[in-house]
Amino acid sequence: MTENLNKEAFFKKVFNYEENKEWKFEGEVPAIIDFYADWCGPCKALAPVLEQLSAEYEGKINIYKIDTEAEQELSAAFGIRSIPSMLFCPVDEEPQMAHGALPKKQIEQIISEVLKVEK
Repeated sequence: MTENLNKEAFFKKVFNYEENKEWKFEGEVPAIIDFYADWCGPCKALAPVLEQLSAEYEGKINIYKIDTEAEQELSAAFGIRSIPSMLFCPVDEEPQMAHGALPKKQIEQIISEVLKVEK
């Protein structure tokens, strides 16, 4: 199940950029952060794909959603200019950003290559 995050939850589960200058991932398993907005058509198309992936990779990765309208500071902190944008967060490496409503196969490839997670 994907989970919506506000700034406070983001700081606890992903990255507290007010305390840390360098990237420091707070999660125990890799994560995908989906930056979206309710009015965005491609975001709506991506949502069920992320729900499927959340179920298929349960316990191996967390998938979080950030409403760019409600959490403008988080969006600005990551330079989000187009949505949907997904931030792939491996546990011990720098995160990588992907833009657009990517097909499921491509997201699975990124999960494998960037997050180093297999089903």
